[in-house]
Amino acid sequence: MTTALQDIPLKTIRNEDSSLGAYAGKVVLVVNVASKCGLTPQYEGLEKLHETYADQGLVVTGFPANDFAGQEPGTEEEIAQFCQTNYAVKFPMFAKMSIVGEGKHPLYEALTSAMPKAQGDGDSFREKLRGYGMTPNPEPEVLWNFEKFLIGRDGKVAARFAPTTAPDDAALVAAIEAELAQ
Repeated sequence: MTTALQDIPLKTIRNEDSSLGAYAGKVVLVVNVASKCGLTPQYEGLEKLHETYADQGLVVTGFPANDFAGQEPGTEEEIAQFCQTNYAVKFPMFAKMSIVGEGKHPLYEALTSAMPKAQGDGDSFREKLRGYGMTPNPEPEVLWNFEKFLIGRDGKVAARFAPTTAPDDAALVAAIEAELAQ
């Protein structure tokens, strides 16, 4: 049996129908990704997380979005090629979508409603964005690329982490391990 969150229709980066229900019973890390962001090197750590914990039931999932300073301008084909060539990404990637604002995808509507506040240094990152003359999104909106939502085996959002939370951050790893132990 799947949850409403897991039943939201999605498209893979190869334009195949899917949903998070494909990973029912697993722990899923949902990350909005971008190819031209200062945080893009997190792809390497995300792939390492995926490889390290896959046998225990973790699935890292990437959701390209061009919502922040145009940092994901590519097509799905270009994004897939970039991820493979530069980071050897093997974790599931999904079609580019809008994750904030009026055109926000229902997946991100559900994620931000379920967990309105991210752990980590979101406030200092907001100040940094203001320093660049940008107006950061207020909570519960996603702040920037590479924000992370952790979904437990039960299909419910268990945690949310700020974009600058690295994939090897102790708090993120602890949350993943706790969910895997369920």
